[in-house]
Amino acid sequence: MVIGIIKIVFRIHDNHSLKQKRKIVKSMVSRVKNRFNVSIAEIGSNDMWQRIELGITAVGNERTHIDSSLNSVISFLDKMYAAEIIDYSTEIINI
Repeated sequence: MVIGIIKIVFRIHDNHSLKQKRKIVKSMVSRVKNRFNVSIAEIGSNDMWQRIELGITAVGNERTHIDSSLNSVISFLDKMYAAEIIDYSTEIINI
């Protein structure tokens, strides 16, 4: 079994409220869930209105497939232009 994990941090430009941030997060999460077979959730910076931290995981039996899937998710989120990616880390675990 192979588990892939991404922690990705975004910065939202021109945002002035938590309500606006929640709308952006909800859109990102729902679009990723609908397009990819991964789990995604907001994992930090819940009270910071210009910062989003998302956790994304995928499980499978081939390392190359998991790596490809996670890279596709990162690319998809980047091309949404909803927020700027400031940092991300990827980890793939073989069990």
